[in-house]
Amino acid sequence: MTKNQNRGRNPQPWSVTDIPDQRGRTAVVTGASSGLGLATVEALAGAGAHVVLAVRDTGRGESAAATVNGSVEVRRLDLADLSSIREFAAAWEGGLDLLVNNAGVMNIPEARTKDGFEMQFGTNHLGHFALTNLLLPYLTDRVVTLSSTGHRAPGNPRIRFDNLDLAGEYRPMAAYSQSKLANLLFTLELQRRLTAAGSPVRALAAHPGLAATGLQSNDASLLRGLVLRLGNRLVAQDSRAGALPTLYAAVQDLPGASFVGPDGMFEMRGAPTLVGRSPAAGDPAAARRLWTVSEELTAVTFPEPATSVRG
Repeated sequence: MTKNQNRGRNPQPWSVTDIPDQRGRTAVVTGASSGLGLATVEALAGAGAHVVLAVRDTGRGESAAATVNGSVEVRRLDLADLSSIREFAAAWEGGLDLLVNNAGVMNIPEARTKDGFEMQFGTNHLGHFALTNLLLPYLTDRVVTLSSTGHRAPGNPRIRFDNLDLAGEYRPMAAYSQSKLANLLFTLELQRRLTAAGSPVRALAAHPGLAATGLQSNDASLLRGLVLRLGNRLVAQDSRAGALPTLYAAVQDLPGASFVGPDGMFEMRGAPTLVGRSPAAGDPAAARRLWTVSEELTAVTFPEPATSVRG
């Protein structure tokens, strides 16, 4: 029984000091040069793991890595470019215990990835979809994908299969909500496929609550960006606290397809715990349909998962 499942007996919330010994384990963290990603790297490396910072800007990545105590390395990965994702995966050798799909963009002006996808859906979902499936033959433990309470945004968001790029009707928050909903549906269908394949690998999702990071700095709305930055100062957790749900999902013995977030009011802050999701995020038919569409768009398919890769 974990600490925050037994609050009556032990009032101490779960923290990085509760991470089991990670020596001998290898992890990849995307978007690891700052914010939640860097905090995740710090905690995993501090517990003994070898952590690969998968970043678009290797200069920033090297600067971030220099601040981490532990075994780390930097490799280039641009999630908005399928060729970069393929190069990253093709260069991988040996086993991989943990993949943390942390990188993302939020509420940005309308833009396209190198392959022509709407930037938020393309980066937050399709990029991680391709990366996960390409690395799956090496994975031996779990995949943790970051979603958001934004998947429950007003208006009952669903995947716009008729217009995934929201062409002609783009709204930054709607695009972000769709991408975060996609993250949860991806986790659901990935776990179903892993179970059907008899793989021990687990797929989980997490969200940080309201965390003070640089994610809001490119908001398409100056007013909304100002409000979010004010919220960062007055209400939000810092990045280390915001990373706790990710770390909890990465190391605790949880069921596949679990969703972890803060236990406080409106899940904005607090200790990590299992949280709920919208009905749309638990729809297995939508999850299967999204998977099929994602395979068609990326030309990446579900492979045979690893069972005991080491090297």
